Amino acid sequence: MNASLARIDAEIAELEELEADDLEREVCAASLAAFARRSWHVLEPATPLKWGWALDAICEHLEAVTDGRIRRLLINVPPGSMKSLLTSVIWPAWEWGPKGKPEHRFLGTAHKQDLAVRDNMKCRRLIQSSWYQRQWPMVLTGDQNAKTKFENAQTGFREAMAFTGMTGSRGDRVILDDPHSVDDANSVVTLAADIVTFREALPSRVNNDQSAIVIIMQRLHELDVSAVALELGYAHLCIPMRYEGERPATCIGWKDPRTFDGELMFPERFPEKQVAELERSLGIYATAGQLQQRPAPREGGMFKPDQMPVIDAVPAGDIKWVRGWDLASVVNGGDWTAGSKFGRLPDGRFVIGDMVRMQRGPDERDAAIVNTASLDGRSVKVSIPQDPGQAGKTQVLYLTRALAGYNVSSSPETGDKVTRAEPLAAQMNAGNVLMVRGAWNETLLNELRMFPNGSHDDQVDALSRAFAEVMIPRRSFFG
Repeated sequence: MNASLARIDAEIAELEELEADDLEREVCAASLAAFARRSWHVLEPATPLKWGWALDAICEHLEAVTDGRIRRLLINVPPGSMKSLLTSVIWPAWEWGPKGKPEHRFLGTAHKQDLAVRDNMKCRRLIQSSWYQRQWPMVLTGDQNAKTKFENAQTGFREAMAFTGMTGSRGDRVILDDPHSVDDANSVVTLAADIVTFREALPSRVNNDQSAIVIIMQRLHELDVSAVALELGYAHLCIPMRYEGERPATCIGWKDPRTFDGELMFPERFPEKQVAELERSLGIYATAGQLQQRPAPREGGMFKPDQMPVIDAVPAGDIKWVRGWDLASVVNGGDWTAGSKFGRLPDGRFVIGDMVRMQRGPDERDAAIVNTASLDGRSVKVSIPQDPGQAGKTQVLYLTRALAGYNVSSSPETGDKVTRAEPLAAQMNAGNVLMVRGAWNETLLNELRMFPNGSHDDQVDALSRAFAEVMIPRRSFFG
């Protein structure tokens, strides 16, 4: 009798266990987030899991890739947000097992191959764990089960490679996890090489038009891979560390749930004290890029242009005006020629009255400078930079003759761009510079916010020249 009862109890326990397994598989198949939570004990057995809505958002967008709603996805989140673990480790295992797609082939890449290999090994460890094998038995083939590449019996594989060395394999999923290091982003040459790889090599690594590319990274530069991906129309999920106001909903309808400025993304993982310490350590530029997912501080770095009052008309009075120029000789792309009309008000404050910006060849550029002087009038002094060497002297001589009848001055640029801009920045940040409302405002504001790390600084150079000229005492100003 006791043996019979024991056998019945064992059978009941076995049935309950089978039902529990069925429920586990059902829950995991329905939700990447649920699978991620259940995977945690395999990947990080000694660390308690901290979960937040930001992780749910990442999972929702990866689910949209799995079901075909998204083919190209860019995710910008701060470091430490479980981005690599979710995207490069857990998501491939989820597609192979709970979603029943073991034939999918994954290429994982990062700026260092060591990082790509690290995630490859973690993914393999998860798939080979007893928990995973119990729910989703998966045979990894013995002849292709290495730390850089492992393959299952259905010919699906996950392979790791360095971003700049992407050759050979093709995948149904190409995962690009942090294509730049911080040092890379500070090197114009390295950054440019990364962009070439992203534009020319990475797209050829997908299998077909149903394949997907997922980029997950922090912002490090105005011209990083994220900027190019946005230009190419990638679906975009951006979650800054601190809330900065409502953003448009993503392509799947997701919206940031926060409501007040400065509210934290993941207080369970990054509480206020820790974030504040991190911000102090990183400084304003790294905080803007790595934490806020903007490659320039919201309020500006060297300049604080959002504090600059915008006016509809120039105040009355005797204003000392200068049109300062920064010259370039290009037709399309590259640097700009910029001319800033800048004035000193009778009360000692300053005003930006106008900004001209163009990309033209030398003849058209010089004609535009003369035409601008005509529109400004003879009371506005014209200040032109003189490049080193005889060519610079010849250029200044030509423009001075073309501007006969106008008050024209020229001088070589001295010091670096930052040094030249510092006096103007001090006045602007103190609230002593006004700006006349105009169509050119936003372009100028963006350049001021980015300076000195932006891709262009022509308008700032023109402003710095005009400011220096307008500070010359009036007696010599007209002489």
